[in-house]
Amino acid sequence: MTPETPAQGILKHDDWGDSKWYTVTCNCTDPDHAHTIEVSADDDDVTVHIYSTIKSRFWERNRWRQIWQILWKGYAEYEVSAILKPQAAVNYAKALTSAAEDVIVFKNQRLKQRAENTDN
Repeated sequence: MTPETPAQGILKHDDWGDSKWYTVTCNCTDPDHAHTIEVSADDDDVTVHIYSTIKSRFWERNRWRQIWQILWKGYAEYEVSAILKPQAAVNYAKALTSAAEDVIVFKNQRLKQRAENTDN
């Protein structure tokens, strides 16, 4: 299977050179199951942020246990998933790979430009 353009299940929102934003839709078409993904680069690293709607399965856990976990650990544990068709999964992987490569190229150009400006 090869990645598609335009890609099934992947929507590119924005491109600022060093930051690219995508939405990955779930096969069930429920917008609450979609992921918003940001791939960005700074001077040192490439960062992938995944944003999604999180729902608590409060009926499975005692509220006091959840409150204690937040107070003790500083966070609550949740799980998020999106069901993808095989082609959408391939497109998702390719979108992440391409975005990472693109932001690295943009970052390196920006660093080179800064170095040239400081030399002058």
